[in-house]
Amino acid sequence: MMQKRKIKIFDTTLRDGTQGEQISLSAEDKLRIAQRLDEFGIHYIEGGWPGSNPKDMLFFQRADQSQFKHSKIVAFGSTRHARYCAEEDPNLRALLEANTPAISIFGKSWVLHVERVLKITPEENLSLIEDSIRFLKSRGKEVIFDAEHYFDGYKDSSEYALQTLLAAETAGADVLVLCDTRGGTITSDLAQIVRETKEKTTVPLGIHAHNDSGLAVANTLIAVEEGCEHIQGTINGYGERCGNANLCSVIPNLQIKYDYQCVPEKNLPQLTTLSNFVAEIANVSQPLNLPFVGKSAFAHKGGIHVNAVMKDARTYEHILPEKVGNSQRVLISDLSGRSNVIYKADELNIDLKKHKEKVPKIVNQLKNLENDGYQFEAAEGSFELLVKKLIGEQRDFFELKGFRVTVEKDESGAPRSEATIRLKVNGITEHTAAEGNGPVNALDKALRKALIKFFPEIKKMHLSDYKVRVLNVKDGTGAKVRVLIDSSADRLLWSTVGVSENIIEASWQALTDSISYYLMQLKNSNK
Repeated sequence: MMQKRKIKIFDTTLRDGTQGEQISLSAEDKLRIAQRLDEFGIHYIEGGWPGSNPKDMLFFQRADQSQFKHSKIVAFGSTRHARYCAEEDPNLRALLEANTPAISIFGKSWVLHVERVLKITPEENLSLIEDSIRFLKSRGKEVIFDAEHYFDGYKDSSEYALQTLLAAETAGADVLVLCDTRGGTITSDLAQIVRETKEKTTVPLGIHAHNDSGLAVANTLIAVEEGCEHIQGTINGYGERCGNANLCSVIPNLQIKYDYQCVPEKNLPQLTTLSNFVAEIANVSQPLNLPFVGKSAFAHKGGIHVNAVMKDARTYEHILPEKVGNSQRVLISDLSGRSNVIYKADELNIDLKKHKEKVPKIVNQLKNLENDGYQFEAAEGSFELLVKKLIGEQRDFFELKGFRVTVEKDESGAPRSEATIRLKVNGITEHTAAEGNGPVNALDKALRKALIKFFPEIKKMHLSDYKVRVLNVKDGTGAKVRVLIDSSADRLLWSTVGVSENIIEASWQALTDSISYYLMQLKNSNK
């Protein structure tokens, strides 16, 4: 049996992806996504540009303290500045201080950029590339060289573009990545350039394609056909301008259609969940029509299509949706859901085998909640609570009797927020009030104040992030919203969700789920 050709996947969602409009990730967001990418089997995770901002440095510090089973964390930066030698260059020093096993360093391969942007000679640029890579290699780093604007540079002067690669190769670069930085290269041209480049280099080649011409995925696939074995891209295609090559399309195409090995075969069904998870953490709407992972990717509506699919799904589906963790949807009679629930329950160590008769009820409840706007892909805490309540393995730790939130503002200055709350805990009614710097903060403080005497452990809980998504924008300020809350305590991280037309009510749902989830975990650990 012939061994599958292995392709290395380099994810730059946390760096290049955050350059996309509306994409902003905190250091904690980045760490959560990195851990999920590691579980999926990504080989390299580019975390950011150390030294460029405090958030990226914090991420690298947190990543250095975390364990990654499969992935190498990568720091990104440029070749040395012309006025510094490599040993004294602040950018190269920051790359080393990130303490990552691999470094991705970019250099100019287009004479236009060398002369008009860097304002140095082509020969000086070659020295920048060679000196920088040689310096990083001398410090024991794996070095990935990104030849910025390679295809444009090659068209302008193939001789010079190749010289930049050979300079990197001479200095010891482990991979030479050919970058279509402007995203304007036509697929046939790109194939020819990759082919010619491979003939004149010996180091493994990679591809980094942008999507300005709508060809990033196609260009990535053809680059692999021509010999590239290192693939760069982002989850959901996030990135500057029109984005980067979408790994959620690249990976299944390479692994299913070409039969290459990109990630462990057993992990490929996690692709749709991964896509949704990253979208939820990034707090951006997920296009329904994304190939492979979109909600509509295997959806069928009425007439001839539905009739055919019900007889044989192959009539209108190019792969089995389960291969990428998606599911077939017949919009007039939704038949999906059961397998997804069981799969996710297994991930959370919830045994549904002894509750088979309740699975249809769970599926139906999840469908109803999803229809109302709930999203559980990045809110495993709420999902676990819901399932355990439906199978009778979870009790309520407290019962709400009522709360009131007031916000006052006069001409004197900042508004004042106060929350009062009545809860019943272990048969005892607790009535408390608290002020906060906003209505949600006041409600959170009042809730904690009411519970602290019964559950002192919640002192360890901290809110890590709070996100609000408007679900039906046409309704303006009366729109339904989804609130996602990230919480942490010691090394435990979890997320919960709430949905309502009232943002306070949605926040209450997410807050109470967050506390209930933590108390449930404490109870289980003490068994």
